Amino acid sequence: SLIHHLLKSLRIKDDFHVCLVSFPSLNTKKRNIYLEKMTTLNDDCHVLVVSFTGQGNINPCIQFSKNLIKLGVNVTFSTSLTAFNRISNLPTIQGLTFAPFSDGFDGNFNGSTNSFREFNASLRTHGTEFVTNLVEDRAKQGCPFKRIIYTTLTAWIGLLAKSINVPSTFLWIQPASVLNIYYYFFNGYEDSIKNCSKDQSFKLPALPLLSRRDFPSIVFNDSNDWTLLAMKEHVELLKSETNQKVLVNTFDALEFDALNVIENVSIFGIGPLIPSAFLDGNDSSDTSFGVDMRRSLENYMDWLDSKAKKSVIYIAFGSYSQIPNQLKEEIAHGLVLCKRPFLWIIREGANGEKPFEKLSCKEELEELGKTVDWCSQVEVLQHPSLACFLTHCGWNSSMESLASGVPVVACPLWIDQLSNAKLIQDVWKMGVRVNANDEGVIERNEFARCIEIVVGDGEIRKNAKKWRDLAKDAMKENGSSNVNLKAYVNEILLGE
Repeated sequence: SLIHHLLKSLRIKDDFHVCLVSFPSLNTKKRNIYLEKMTTLNDDCHVLVVSFTGQGNINPCIQFSKNLIKLGVNVTFSTSLTAFNRISNLPTIQGLTFAPFSDGFDGNFNGSTNSFREFNASLRTHGTEFVTNLVEDRAKQGCPFKRIIYTTLTAWIGLLAKSINVPSTFLWIQPASVLNIYYYFFNGYEDSIKNCSKDQSFKLPALPLLSRRDFPSIVFNDSNDWTLLAMKEHVELLKSETNQKVLVNTFDALEFDALNVIENVSIFGIGPLIPSAFLDGNDSSDTSFGVDMRRSLENYMDWLDSKAKKSVIYIAFGSYSQIPNQLKEEIAHGLVLCKRPFLWIIREGANGEKPFEKLSCKEELEELGKTVDWCSQVEVLQHPSLACFLTHCGWNSSMESLASGVPVVACPLWIDQLSNAKLIQDVWKMGVRVNANDEGVIERNEFARCIEIVVGDGEIRKNAKKWRDLAKDAMKENGSSNVNLKAYVNEILLGE
């Protein structure tokens, strides 16, 4: 049957709840297909969560959805087919439904920098139509969404919700400090920040002293840059309504001042948004986000088991960051200089190139460590063999490292990673940031130097453990993030 074929193509069990609207791969005409699982779930409180299509966006949003479900809220999760079609096994959780939509590319986006604007425009156009139809159809069925929850890079969903008179909430999945930077940037500080020199320091409310290299890189981009415009839309939405409530993937002890500085906006930490088994331990079966777009066939955990405690350097640069060949070469030689075992996540290039094979010190590296193309990072970071994490400082990686108590060697590449690295080194003091030379190159000796500092510095390790314990405390029954999320559910979702 058509329904069975559809379920099979999406790799979903027949009894699972799927909601598909305007699914173009079925035929050229748009159609509405609803496949409802017969359950006893109470649909009085059902929200729609819409995420941008990147792995780094989807992971925390899925975990947030799981946390809502634990509090009795039904969730429909929506993102585009570019991401959805790459997820090998969707989680089967009662109360969680999926509503994928076409973004116009549906997996054929080549990912080049110049085409991101085109992709985002197409995603926005198709997503706006899809969400409008989905909301209207549920209302006609007598089971409207209580609220739409939109996330970082999907301000257009917030604007849509406003235009169709559906309440919405903003879930920010970067640090509160970075949200504050964007807020002040678009509220009187833009020229001062753009014109700040390399050696100049800058002070914003509730933030540490910032130099030019500590700001998100996009604030120095052209004013028509699509990511900068997306952040501007977020800020304008925050300013357009009074008493807004924003949920953030952080926790009170980590960013107390940053959570309480913007006037007329109530910002609540509800993180870390990390699987329960690695954080509060309340759900031992919750060991992954469940929406991975990649899989590794290599048994890296057995390899880690064979290594001494606190001996392994873990290197990973996120789901999509493509690091330059020169940077790979310098990291590789830095590892050789350290002579320590390492686990390096190093993926094939866009055209199937194998970058590890091209490294000039490949043979020496093979004697020291192991490379894989993907791993379960939350699982790896919990392993006792880890000594430190050499990371690009994406917020998910930063939070996962922090919640695991693993010290950081910070090598940020762009956007919020630069600000995250500043916080890791100078505010939370759980890592060291690598420095580039006058030509902008981070040399192998610098990598080796920072690794040795982080591995050997007792104060850094002590701080990492402190933040791990505070992160776990935040998610306990009476912890700040758990209390904040319960209050949101009880006052905003169930109280409406």
